[in-house]
Amino acid sequence: MGTEQMQADFAYCKTIIKQHSKSFYYAFSQLPMEKANAVYAIYAFCRTADDCADSNQPHLEKLESLQRLKKELDLFSEQEEVDHPLWRALRQVFTEYDMDIQPFYDQLTGQWMDVNFSIPKTMHELESYSYYVAGSVGLMLLPVLASKAAADLRPSAIKLGTAMQITNILRDVGEDFHQKQRIYLPEEEMERFRYTQEDLRYGIINENFINLWEELASNAESLYDQFCSSIDLFDADSKMPLSLSMGVYRGILDAVRSNDYDCLSKRNYVTKEIMSKISAAIYTCS
Repeated sequence: MGTEQMQADFAYCKTIIKQHSKSFYYAFSQLPMEKANAVYAIYAFCRTADDCADSNQPHLEKLESLQRLKKELDLFSEQEEVDHPLWRALRQVFTEYDMDIQPFYDQLTGQWMDVNFSIPKTMHELESYSYYVAGSVGLMLLPVLASKAAADLRPSAIKLGTAMQITNILRDVGEDFHQKQRIYLPEEEMERFRYTQEDLRYGIINENFINLWEELASNAESLYDQFCSSIDLFDADSKMPLSLSMGVYRGILDAVRSNDYDCLSKRNYVTKEIMSKISAAIYTCS
């Protein structure tokens, strides 16, 4: 594959991450170009998988879309990939880094869980789901961001991805319920804090909801803290973007708190001003 074609393929992947995740792009665009391109390609695969599950297609068509993507991944694993920018870019990533194909299959399992959705009963079930849709992404990125690590950083990568997914869930409670008919808050926790599906339907934000929300937020923040203890083991050029990504995601939790926990009718996000402050604080500490 020529250099010009390779650049065009990675540009295709870069467009996808810029369009769908400004916070991820903001953080990982600060990597050296080769690593940034690898992140863009991995993100583009995950975005493609996510779109299969979250499209407006009928249930059967979503399953068929996921099955087609799995067949394309099967071909890729046999080095007979489809001639498409995504797969060409991923082939380059697999050539340059010591990649593992299994997390890519795990990602598809996570999207299948969304298509065949059932409310998680326990925190353990929520964390298991979060592994498949996001912890798997941490494992995909690990060979890129910790290419020189001697230690086994797989548990740390999974913790960061899981924490980010729980953060997404806490940001999108209302959107998931009203637009996707999904409740990711574990049934046991909803019962423990006496918050019902009917409360959620009517957008009730009371002490019960806040306590429930904070219970899950505490879980995510604990995982972020555990990840922090290993961040110095990642490649030197990757620590800053990782810290920035984690800082921005933790900032989402604070944004919900600042909006009086209204994640039922408002879209909470980290403003450019706050992103700049997080970035400045990280640079100062480095």
